Amino acid sequence: MLTIRKRDASGTTAKEADHQPRVVVGEDGGVLGCAFSGTWTTRTVALVDAEMRKIEQRSGFQTLALDLSHIEKMDTAGAWVIDRLVSAFEKQGVKITMQGQSEIASILLGAVGDAVRREPDSGSVGPPNIVIRGLEAVGRRVYEMRDDFLAAMNILGATIRGAQMKLGRGHAVNPAAIFNQMDRMGVGAIPVVVLMSAIVGAIVAQQGAYQLSYFGADIFVVDLVGVLILRELGVLMTAIMIAGRSGSAITAEIGSMKMREEVDALKVIGLNPIGVLVFPRLVALVIALPCLTIIANFAALGGGIAAAWLYSDIAPAAFIDRLRVAIDLSTIFAGLIKAPFMAMIIGTIASVEGMKVGGSAESLGQHVTASVVKSIFVVIILDGLFAMFYAAIEF
Repeated sequence: MLTIRKRDASGTTAKEADHQPRVVVGEDGGVLGCAFSGTWTTRTVALVDAEMRKIEQRSGFQTLALDLSHIEKMDTAGAWVIDRLVSAFEKQGVKITMQGQSEIASILLGAVGDAVRREPDSGSVGPPNIVIRGLEAVGRRVYEMRDDFLAAMNILGATIRGAQMKLGRGHAVNPAAIFNQMDRMGVGAIPVVVLMSAIVGAIVAQQGAYQLSYFGADIFVVDLVGVLILRELGVLMTAIMIAGRSGSAITAEIGSMKMREEVDALKVIGLNPIGVLVFPRLVALVIALPCLTIIANFAALGGGIAAAWLYSDIAPAAFIDRLRVAIDLSTIFAGLIKAPFMAMIIGTIASVEGMKVGGSAESLGQHVTASVVKSIFVVIILDGLFAMFYAAIEF
């Protein structure tokens, strides 16, 4: 038999209407009484939400008396609406009395009340002052430096242990990969290294000649250019350019492979990702950077010779003769010794940042930027440490 239930204008059957939530409000002196009945669940609580909000706006009472004895069913939504009413009057300093609640209702009201009140307590605490924020930032950076150092040591160890330096195409590392990276990172960087080094050398010579001309010591611009370029600026400028050019490329290449899960694919087929991806690039950088440093030194000295000839009328022959007196082999090797260490730092930091890339293009951009910034920063710190070491051993 098909039963047809009558619905009112709101679409609610008579049986459902008997279980709708209701609120009866009464006032007696300074007491506001609220009697709740019906079913207070997620499906029905919206029917009394507006009425409950009107009650929350009332004021001028010392006591709020709640009667929950006629509530048939309650879930967290109903408990939250009732707790919201209680919280509104508690903020006004109104005394709350509650009676007739079942054991389940008491548990729900207690749990919802704890959860709701926990957020305002934590949110009411203002932001820490600038000193605390600064110390927090320093602490976070220290932990990040520790994690980066451990990751770098892991990559170096895995590179040395798992490089699998065997000839043939069936192994993880192939000489062709190293030569390919040397071509990209070394030969491809020669034009920009020569151009930048020549400009820097010319600027150093021009500024030195301009200042030394006041003392009639123009010839000492050769000493200035020779020592400064060969000991410091040649290798430092080359390392900075390689960090920006090749370091960012390493991070982008490894990071894009990480995004496309190609690194995981290498592990699945039994290859060592460090040996396949990192080792050829590190070897290529260690070989290419000293060679580029030598080229940069010649280019910078060439720029210095041109500037000294134009500004101080020092002929190239006279410049070279004075340069033989101003420098020796220790001056040349003081700069070249730094190059392999700087290459290892650039390659390791670039590889670490590449391995940290997540699954988004934003993450790739962030880690490429971090790779360049960290590499340049650590390279400059290393150059300063070498300078202190050379001074201590009088080299």
